[in-house]
Amino acid sequence: MEDVTAHDALGPDGPFARLLEGFQARPQQQSMAEAVERALADYGMLIAEAGTGVGKTFAYLVPALLSGGKVIVSTGTKTLQDQLFHKDLPLVRKALGVNAHCALLKGRSNYLCLHRFRSTVAEGRLRDRQQVADLRHIRDWVGVTRTGDIGEVSGVAENAEIWAQVTSTVDNCLGQECEDYARCHVVQARRAAQEADVVVINHHLFFADLALKEEGFGELLPSANAVILDEAHQLPEIASVFFGQTLGSRQLLELSRDSISESHNEAPDMAELREHASAVEKATLDLRLALGRAGQREPWERIRHKPDVAAGLDLLGERLAALAASLEIGAERGKGLEACLRRAHLAQQRLERLQAPDERAIQWYETFTRAFQLNITPLDVAELFHSRLAAHPCAWIFTSATLAVGERFDHFSHQLGLGEAETLQLDSPFDYARNALLYLPAGLPEPNDPGYTRAVVEAALPVIRASRGRCFMLFTSHRALREAADLLHGRLPFPLLIQGDMPRGELIERFRALGNAVLLGTSSFWEGVDVRGEALSSVIIDKLPFASPGDPVLQARLNAIRSGGGNPFMDYQLPQAVIALKQGVGRLIRDAADRGVLMLCDPRLRTKQYGRIFLDSLPPVPVTRDLNGATGFFSVDEAAGPAEHTRTSR
Repeated sequence: MEDVTAHDALGPDGPFARLLEGFQARPQQQSMAEAVERALADYGMLIAEAGTGVGKTFAYLVPALLSGGKVIVSTGTKTLQDQLFHKDLPLVRKALGVNAHCALLKGRSNYLCLHRFRSTVAEGRLRDRQQVADLRHIRDWVGVTRTGDIGEVSGVAENAEIWAQVTSTVDNCLGQECEDYARCHVVQARRAAQEADVVVINHHLFFADLALKEEGFGELLPSANAVILDEAHQLPEIASVFFGQTLGSRQLLELSRDSISESHNEAPDMAELREHASAVEKATLDLRLALGRAGQREPWERIRHKPDVAAGLDLLGERLAALAASLEIGAERGKGLEACLRRAHLAQQRLERLQAPDERAIQWYETFTRAFQLNITPLDVAELFHSRLAAHPCAWIFTSATLAVGERFDHFSHQLGLGEAETLQLDSPFDYARNALLYLPAGLPEPNDPGYTRAVVEAALPVIRASRGRCFMLFTSHRALREAADLLHGRLPFPLLIQGDMPRGELIERFRALGNAVLLGTSSFWEGVDVRGEALSSVIIDKLPFASPGDPVLQARLNAIRSGGGNPFMDYQLPQAVIALKQGVGRLIRDAADRGVLMLCDPRLRTKQYGRIFLDSLPPVPVTRDLNGATGFFSVDEAAGPAEHTRTSR
């Protein structure tokens, strides 16, 4: 469309009003679109918080498509990535009448690797019948897929073990030396992205390139006129992962398995190499046993000098060295073994780095039922992130529904070193004063009281009954969730859905379908869950979501702030908790016609001075401490009858 501004396109007489039934122009959406348009034109930097209902997706897509430049859009999850590409972008292109070429690009682990698929089939070393059945499903799909995107495969679980054997990683990809390079699905997806005007990626892929330069996506950033990062509140945490290093049992076991597989293909006479690979596998499993029980997340310093752990590390180092020596010889026989040699050297380097203290990083470990990870995480990613941005001069847009603490963006900006960016805070256009109520129950004990969760459940029961189910109960710990589930069992006439009983997506779909369920969830349900309409009419949150004080990464960062003369609580813990609470609160009102009660149980909202900071960061909603006032809200709801839902643009 010629000479049309983003503001006008999203106005009452614009193309969206003509295309979408029920479309309503929103000043907040138009204001954000104008700010994005300016940033695109000036190669500026914008941080924009857009409350629920502003329609931030259209607010950045419209000026992006009208700009005519190359734009990279990064989202927080693959689900949002697919929605943007398959639903939102086609609609915006149609409304604006532009022919922008759009491409979807995911990380390499989302695409079938033809080489590894054939090797897995030929080798036939599958652990159980489930893997055999999964491989059969994949084999039927291989002959018909055009994209190689494993999300197309039905009948194989997203977390199935077989995927690791038929997809590639940076470590085991053979690159241009692979005989399937010309037909490689990853290569084809990247080629399409390089030729596109708008490329939709996710944050993990963005950082894999920005931090590591290992995903082969480096051709995109230099050519981009703009990078738009949606769900930007996730960026500091993801950045700390990608700017760090990890050595895990999965990497080591895959190195062992791939060394054996490639030696069968390229050096079948090298039995000694396969013996050394098996020895690495055994040393890895022995180290896992030495690390102790599952569920630990501790500083590496606490355990590294224990005799059995130290001995396990030494043995793993010796076994890796022996494997690397054999791979040095075998690497001349084929590209597969050459790639294994590079991976063995990388594992050795990371193991050596973990042996030496680093004041600029946090060294810590994590144990799972059958696995472990040894991690090196930078204390501060601001300088690293800023330097990467400076190397790519283009427009940078950071947006989310939760970036500010009160009316300030200092915390988010400081974490990423964003400096003098333009900031914009847009409140939700929804009528919270009429459609929502905040209930702060009186008489609850302090959160550290042993009987706190029981008291929360007892206080919540009248609200759950008054809302006729239709409730999310969100907890800050799995322990509290399990205790609440036991306390609620048999006491409600509504279906009880509990996180962990089924996959997250299936749980949400079941909640929607039932229409009167009570869902108990922890951190993964605090954001990215969109239930509109009467199926969700109350959200109950047990505690203010302060991060666990025992977390090694958090402790190291707090100590660094304290050493620098700062206030760890006010400078880090409080802002992080405010942003997390805003995410949880955002589950309640998802549409203009939604109504509901938000119940925040934590008495610190009233008893602590910092409670006002939390309350001031929430939407402008009426507050009550009276139980009858909270339950009576639903009586008004029933009297009004079923709500008519207005379709709103995204």
